[in-house]
Amino acid sequence: MGRLVQNHSTNIEGLIKWLKRIAANDEIKTVTPASLSKTNGKGEKLDIRVTVKTNEGYKLLARKGRLVQEVFLVTRLAECEIKKIIDKTNPMSYRKKKGC
Repeated sequence: MGRLVQNHSTNIEGLIKWLKRIAANDEIKTVTPASLSKTNGKGEKLDIRVTVKTNEGYKLLARKGRLVQEVFLVTRLAECEIKKIIDKTNPMSYRKKKGC
């Protein structure tokens, strides 16, 4: 079971709850939400996407409405497995996605 590091006092609504579910996976060491910023797009639902592979794991982007927040994941899992964990732990997901 990984740990969730909370350095910032402001986070996207509902993100911490989702990150706790992701951190519960035994293969994930650390989940760290980082900087929060605004964007031009509008997304109604909270969404997390894998964007960049880092030295220790992956950088994810969480989006909801006009807010975007970086999330850093320390793990040895492959990108495909990370996407499966994100889909599996998604509180808004009602159907399973096929493929990787």
